[in-house]
Amino acid sequence: QVQLVESGGGLVQAGGSLRLSCTASGRIYSYYDMGWFRQAPGKEREFLAGITSGGGRTDYADSVKGRFAISRDNAKKTVYLQMNSLKPEDTAVYYCAAAVARAPVVRRGGYDLWGQGTQVTVSS
Repeated sequence: QVQLVESGGGLVQAGGSLRLSCTASGRIYSYYDMGWFRQAPGKEREFLAGITSGGGRTDYADSVKGRFAISRDNAKKTVYLQMNSLKPEDTAVYYCAAAVARAPVVRRGGYDLWGQGTQVTVSS
């Protein structure tokens, strides 16, 4: 079983950058597809970015395409979300998620392992 712990959240001014990290425990992390989601108060959880188990494919929600970048280092069992040009509407709790890889495509749903979340607040 893989357990996920996010870090790197915080308070940043609009236009700034943050890099979130999600580190996994467990021996077979490299078999998992990974994703980043967020949930703002009063809103549903939103897919942001996903990456296949080997890191060869990525996908992004339109709301973050061109501003956010997902990457992973399987040796460190860590997935990253580099967030640039942050906006106040990016304020939310950010979650990483994992699912056993079943096909060489990026999934936007069907994740079954979740981290505890990390708060990102963007001030105007």
